Amino acid sequence: MSEVRSCPGLVSAHSHAFQRAIRGRTEQPSGVGQDTFWTWREAMYQAANRLSPEDIYDVSRMTFLEMALAGITAVGEFHYLHNAPDGTRYDDSNLLAKQVIRAATDVGLRIVLLNTAYVRGGQPRFLTPSIDDFIRDTEDLRGCSTELVSIGVAPHSVRAVPLDYLRGVIGYAQTNDLPIHMHLAEQPAEIEVCLDEYGMRPVELLYRNDLLSSSFTGVHVIHVIEDEIGYLAETGARVCACPTTERNLGDGAVPADRYFDRGVPVCLGSDSNVQIDILEDARELEYHLRMKRLERALLEPDGLFNSATQAGRESLKLPANKDYFTVDPNDPSIAGGADIVFSTGRSAIRDVYVNGRQLVGNGRHAQQDEIIARFKAVQKRSFRPN
Repeated sequence: MSEVRSCPGLVSAHSHAFQRAIRGRTEQPSGVGQDTFWTWREAMYQAANRLSPEDIYDVSRMTFLEMALAGITAVGEFHYLHNAPDGTRYDDSNLLAKQVIRAATDVGLRIVLLNTAYVRGGQPRFLTPSIDDFIRDTEDLRGCSTELVSIGVAPHSVRAVPLDYLRGVIGYAQTNDLPIHMHLAEQPAEIEVCLDEYGMRPVELLYRNDLLSSSFTGVHVIHVIEDEIGYLAETGARVCACPTTERNLGDGAVPADRYFDRGVPVCLGSDSNVQIDILEDARELEYHLRMKRLERALLEPDGLFNSATQAGRESLKLPANKDYFTVDPNDPSIAGGADIVFSTGRSAIRDVYVNGRQLVGNGRHAQQDEIIARFKAVQKRSFRPN
């Protein structure tokens, strides 16, 4: 029998853990006409309001368990569930963020909690109207930092965060050397709103206001023109592609070939967690381009593996670490295969280590049965048929 192969831990640089609760629940036609990202968003909003703080812990723990089983050792959790469903702040305004951190810690995953600023639109559970409250909350969360827990900031998007607030959040992050992540140019409607409000497209708006830097990662960044790619390249900014979610929501395909050509680093995220498989996301990053360009072999496998590992770690400002996973070369998905990215199925991932500690052994996590049972109870309680 061939020896197992060790690989650096995979990184999901963009995740909304709570959205794991609606996997498979938004795939039927809504009956309201054309289904798009915006009709999916309404279903997601409804689900977000059904989850108690303890439910959020159990759903997040299920998400992070699945990540560990898929060889993911670090996650950037883009966290915007802050308040009670009616918008009331909890006595501990970071209660829900701390539930998510607790879930990752209990599974054993490395987490960068990207505290998300959401000011307008959305729903009451997301909103932090005062930048002073946002910075105070972020400072409190930084007190939770450990060897496996760190904090960043995430202005949600141009449509959700006004420019003055955006400047304040990014200025705070730059002063404290925190990673900055932001949804950017995901939907054509976002471009139109930004043009109406500011007379500029989103990437240009950030560039003209000196808000792009090597600490900045734009999430999705699908609908861009060449000048905007140039702005990202000039400032050292990064892109996080989420191909499974972008395909699921009908967002469009990230122009990864154009980013690579200009030297813009591209990392990967599981985003809505409709599927958790970063190696599949690496494949899709190119497969989407193959369909658009009617060509094959457009991106180097080594570059795609870097997107799944090192590029994500650098986007989250994580140092080199002892995180890795092993692959069984006799698994049917990869037996005789020559390449990790294009051959490996999840079933081939056997052992996963974070910071030198084993989380997964022979394809199983020690808490697996209990985590799944509690998640199923949340689903049964929260999504009863009407």
